[in-house]
Amino acid sequence: MNEKLQTNEPAVFDVGVIHGRFQILHNDHLKYLLAGKEKCAHLVVGITNPDPVLTKKEGSAPSRDDPAANPLTYYERQVLVRAVFREQNIPSEAFSIVPFPVNFPDLYKYYVPMDAVFFLTIYDEWGKRKLGYFSDIGLATHVLWEVPPEKKGLSAADIRMRMIEKAPWTHLVPPAAARLLEEWNIRERLVHLIQHS
Repeated sequence: MNEKLQTNEPAVFDVGVIHGRFQILHNDHLKYLLAGKEKCAHLVVGITNPDPVLTKKEGSAPSRDDPAANPLTYYERQVLVRAVFREQNIPSEAFSIVPFPVNFPDLYKYYVPMDAVFFLTIYDEWGKRKLGYFSDIGLATHVLWEVPPEKKGLSAADIRMRMIEKAPWTHLVPPAAARLLEEWNIRERLVHLIQHS
C-alpha cells in the first residue's frame, strides 16, 4: 500500500475525514488509515473519545467509554498516528489530526471540514450507528468496507489484554507504535486502570 501512496495517480477526493479511537493503534488500523489516504489528497484523522467530556455511552458500543478501554490521551494518540504516518513516508502536509467527538454530531463543524467525504468501515451495529450520524446531518460518506464482526480482524481490546498478560503483542502494531507504547509504559497504565476501575 505504501507504494501506491507514492504514485502520481490522482486521488478520488480532495479532502477525506477518517476517524477512530486508536486505543492501541494496530496493523488493521493502519490498513484502514492507508485505505482512506489512498482515496484523497488530504486526510483528516479524527481521534474519537478525545477526552471524558466528549465521550458518552453508546448502547451499540457499551465499553467504548470505559476508562480501562481508553488508556491513551488524545495527545499520545495523535503522536502515534503522526509517527506511524512518518514511518509510511506520508508527507506531513498530506494529513491533519484533530479531536473528533463522534457521539456529538452537532459539534463536528468545530473540528472537521463538513464538505469533506467521511470514510468509515462497518463491522457491527456501532458502525451502522456512525453511518447514521453522518447521513442524518447530510455528510458525504464512503464506506471503505463492510464485513461481519467475526471477520473484523485485530481488536485493540485483545491487544490491551495481551499487554496486561505479558503475551506477545508488538508484532500486531506498526513498529513506530510499538516503540512509543513501550516507551510510555502503557502496560503499567493498563494494569493500574483495571485495578482501579
